[in-house]
Amino acid sequence: MRDEFKNECTIDFSKPEMASELEKAIAKVEESFGSRYPIVIAGDHILLDDYIKSINPSDTHEVVGYVSKGTRELADRAVMAGKLSFKYWGSLSGTERARYLYSLSSVFRKRRVELVATMMIEGGKTWPEADGEVVEAIDFLEYYAREAERMDAGEDLVRLPDEDNEMIYIPLGVGLAIPPWNFSLSILTGTTIGPVAAGNTVILKPASATPVIGAKFMEMVEEAGFPDGVINFLPGSGSEIGDYLVSHPDIHFIAFTGSMEVGIHIYQEAAKVRPGQAHLKKTVIEMGGKDAIIVDSSADLKKAAEGIVASAFGFQGQKCSACSRAIILEDIYDDMVERIVQLTSKLEVGDPRKLTVDMGPVIDDAAYKKIMSYIEIGKNEGRLIYGGDRARDNGYFIMPTVFKDVAPDARIAQEEIFGPVLSIIRAKDFTDALNIANNTVYGLTGSVYSKTREHLERARKEFNVGNLYFNRGCTGALVGVHPFGGFKLSGTDAKTGSHDYLKYFMQPKVISERF
Repeated sequence: MRDEFKNECTIDFSKPEMASELEKAIAKVEESFGSRYPIVIAGDHILLDDYIKSINPSDTHEVVGYVSKGTRELADRAVMAGKLSFKYWGSLSGTERARYLYSLSSVFRKRRVELVATMMIEGGKTWPEADGEVVEAIDFLEYYAREAERMDAGEDLVRLPDEDNEMIYIPLGVGLAIPPWNFSLSILTGTTIGPVAAGNTVILKPASATPVIGAKFMEMVEEAGFPDGVINFLPGSGSEIGDYLVSHPDIHFIAFTGSMEVGIHIYQEAAKVRPGQAHLKKTVIEMGGKDAIIVDSSADLKKAAEGIVASAFGFQGQKCSACSRAIILEDIYDDMVERIVQLTSKLEVGDPRKLTVDMGPVIDDAAYKKIMSYIEIGKNEGRLIYGGDRARDNGYFIMPTVFKDVAPDARIAQEEIFGPVLSIIRAKDFTDALNIANNTVYGLTGSVYSKTREHLERARKEFNVGNLYFNRGCTGALVGVHPFGGFKLSGTDAKTGSHDYLKYFMQPKVISERF
């Protein structure tokens, strides 16, 4: 067992020497624009004429890269590669597998600035958001490696005088990882490496909006020396290969992060037992949120406003944990509204390659149109007090947008917008605030700013979310510190970065020997 897990430290790229390193890395990524990236199955690099075109959302004239697009024939080939590799990989001890994860963690650190620059360009992330992703990805590698080592010990059982009993955990087989575009490296790493650490083999289907960072991940997997076929890289559309693999009889589990609609569809399809299938598939699904921050009159209002703005507009609100509802008690409502608008007005929107920018673009044209349509809906459901417009041309830039006097049952207060749109809702008292917060189909994250112990204790019991924070924002979960996952239609609540996570991709086996 290695030393105790510690979270990786961030890098301050605002320092001149680090800013210089980042600017060099950005220039290198720009030099690689238009590069082609292969599918990787069992170590074979497959370049196809059919590809996914990755566009820089800050400048739609720039093509970040062309990533080969998978077919159902290649999906079958990837499944077979995973089955063959599982015979070896699944036989290794957790300690043996952990060494590969530690090696990959080392590669991540060596290529860290390149990864930050790539996410800034392909994903539209500011450097703090991009570096935070690399940190989280390294944390997943380091944490799950230690978990793999720990799982070797199995579970303690009661021994009888004439009988030895043990419970061990064994891997499932071949699985499918479908990570989202908004955390194109960190969630991609976690949903791929968690099952692999547990002894499974994985087909990785990266998000079509951010496939280049997925290709970079696969390069690092090979650089770290993973055996061929343990991780197979298969970009492609959900309709062409995603559904096909979800329903494939040789797939044992699906790890998915994305929209509620797609998550429910995967959950339903995975439940069906197809011809030739001799197992029930496991699903680990995270589907988004409509997260709220409650503020009462005893709170530090300055910190509350800062937490709301950071949680609402970090990465342009494109986080399942983003604060999209600020629920303010009426005796401080006007004061908090003024504070929120004042802080929001200071945010700089622009191309993240300018390192002082606070907010970049939303991910693509479809997201841009969806968010702008919700802003139009919001104009009839509340009072627009800031933003509401396109921020600049030649990119998918939207101003941070704030509505006040929004009804709790309004569409913009109920539906996941996934963009820089905040609804401020007035609550009569703390009971009303909790009722408003809980009145959605989601239950991912939430926060309460209060110095009233009674309110905090009530929230512990009654605020129905998987991750609840007090006197801090509702985003920014740390591996091992804030195991992450949600209630209700936010997902299956498999806590990433926890001692439980690897068990979702394993099955317990009890062995008893009578003497």
